Amino acid sequence: MKVEIDTHSGFCFGVMDAVQTAEKWLQTHPSLYCLGDIVHNEVEVERLSKLGLKIIRHEQFKELHDTHVLIRAHGEPPETYEIAKKNRIQLIDATCPVVLNLQKKIKEQYLAEKESQILIFGKPGHAEVVGLQGQTDNEAIVITSVEDLQQIDTSRPAYLYAQTTQNLEKYTQIIEKLTEIYKKEGRETDFHYQDTICRRVSNRAEQIKTFAKAYDMILFVSGEKSSNGLYLYQTCLTANPRSHFIFKIDQVDEILFDSNTSIGICGATSTPMWLMEEVKKRVEERMTGTPKNETA
Repeated sequence: MKVEIDTHSGFCFGVMDAVQTAEKWLQTHPSLYCLGDIVHNEVEVERLSKLGLKIIRHEQFKELHDTHVLIRAHGEPPETYEIAKKNRIQLIDATCPVVLNLQKKIKEQYLAEKESQILIFGKPGHAEVVGLQGQTDNEAIVITSVEDLQQIDTSRPAYLYAQTTQNLEKYTQIIEKLTEIYKKEGRETDFHYQDTICRRVSNRAEQIKTFAKAYDMILFVSGEKSSNGLYLYQTCLTANPRSHFIFKIDQVDEILFDSNTSIGICGATSTPMWLMEEVKKRVEERMTGTPKNETA
């Protein structure tokens, strides 16, 4: 019987810090507001909600006064900080340092050269992207693929950045295409880009591909709303066709395997380690034929 958890899986340091910050606060306070889901994993959000974490949306945030609110790892646009100051809201800022540094870069470039255009390779509407766009008074152009490059005015200088959790391969394709376009127009010096993708995330693709090939079957544990999770699951599926997407423990009971099947368990950067350990426990229960109510 071989059932193993990928040691590289689990929270990235930014998400880990936000979760630990919330847990620490809730040890001495009955509740804490959090602006948006603290992590894109429904089971973890539910666990923290039971401890007193209250997820609110921006519409609700605007109505709050004289309280404390947690800013998650994804970061927020300047408007959020302005509302907090106006409404005397104390922010507990858990923005990921990598995201915070990217926000700073984009804002500085936007203020320094207004005639240029800021381009962000990312997912429209994603919390991090909303925060990045906010650094440019929402003037930045969000692009998701090479097809979106038609939105760009190539007669103007362009500065390209990437959402920290985006696909490095796709980002490289966009960089190459824009380089080609500007060079063709004889204006290659007007196109600038920075590699702002978090290596903790981008390196996961190769790591998880190697891990997936080492087992008969893969159980990929992730929230259904996690972009990073969906991307890494597809990477697993390509490397090992016997890969299954798990977002709740009971799904393990629907998958066919026996004690001779080697099983690897892995997850997204938004997947808590405790959840993967619970999946492992359920797999072992099924392999040994131990009823669920007889385990510790």
